[in-house]
Amino acid sequence: MVIAIDCFARYGYQGTSIDRIASAAGVTKGALYYHFRDKEELLFEAVQDRITEFEQHVVSGVSPATDPAGALAEIARVCVHIATKNNLRRFILTLMVEALDTNPRLSEAFRGILRRFRSYLAGIVRLGQEQGVFRRDIDAALAAELFAGGVIGAELQHYQDADRVDLAVAMEGVVAQLMALLTEDRDMTTQRRAGGKGVRSRRKSRKEL
Repeated sequence: MVIAIDCFARYGYQGTSIDRIASAAGVTKGALYYHFRDKEELLFEAVQDRITEFEQHVVSGVSPATDPAGALAEIARVCVHIATKNNLRRFILTLMVEALDTNPRLSEAFRGILRRFRSYLAGIVRLGQEQGVFRRDIDAALAAELFAGGVIGAELQHYQDADRVDLAVAMEGVVAQLMALLTEDRDMTTQRRAGGKGVRSRRKSRKEL
C-alpha cells in the first residue's frame, strides 16, 4: 500500500500500472491481484485508508472547544508535518486534480473529503464566533473555503518549487491572514476604546501600502 501510494503520488493514476507497483514493491503481479481486484480497487483502498488516518490525526490533535484560533493553527501544522514526512498529501493532491475529468467515482470521493474538511473548519470558526473570539459578521463557510484553499495552494506551490517555497512559512502566512480576517474588527474596536490612536495609525499605514 505504501509503495502504491508513492507511485500514484509521483506518476498519477494513468501513469501508474500494476506492473510498476509490483516492480517497486518487489512482489509479483499475482501477489497484488490476490489482494486487490484491479488497480482501481487498490487506489480506492489507499485513498480511504490514508484519508481516514489523516482525518483522525487532525481531529485527535486539535482542541477547538478551548482554543478555536489555536485549533486552526494546529491543523495547519499537522498538514505541514504530513506533507513533509511522507507522500500522503502529494498523493491526495495529485489524484484530486487528475480525477476531475477522468474518474467520476474518485472525484466524488474527493468531493466528500473536501466537504468534510470545510465543514470541520467552519465548525471551528462558528465556535470561535460563539465564544466572542472571532467576528460574528464573517461567514463561517466562506472562511473555511479560504482556509482550505490556502492550505492546498501552499502545498501545491511547495511540491512544485520546494527550494523557493518553505511550506511551514507559507502555512503560517495562511493562518495569519485568516486570523486577520476573523479578528480585525475586534482589534479595531479595542483600539477605539483605548483612544483611537492605534486605529488612525493603522489606517495610515494601509494607505501608504
